[in-house]
Amino acid sequence: MTTFTKDMSILDALQADPRARDVFTAHGLACIGCMGAMMESIEDGARMHGIDPVALLRELNLLTPLLDRDE
Repeated sequence: MTTFTKDMSILDALQADPRARDVFTAHGLACIGCMGAMMESIEDGARMHGIDPVALLRELNLLTPLLDRDE
């Protein structure tokens, strides 16, 4: 089970669950394909784009139970 954390890189989040792309995009973080996404943490990326990192992480972590049901 993946738990998304503020220190996780955006790239790691996308690799953990491809549905994270939809969450990032919905919050206005559409540059997930840029170089910064490889090293930038979820918290740093959110703050740089004026997004509440707590709200973003809350929504990302709602994805996790869906994966558990698929396994």
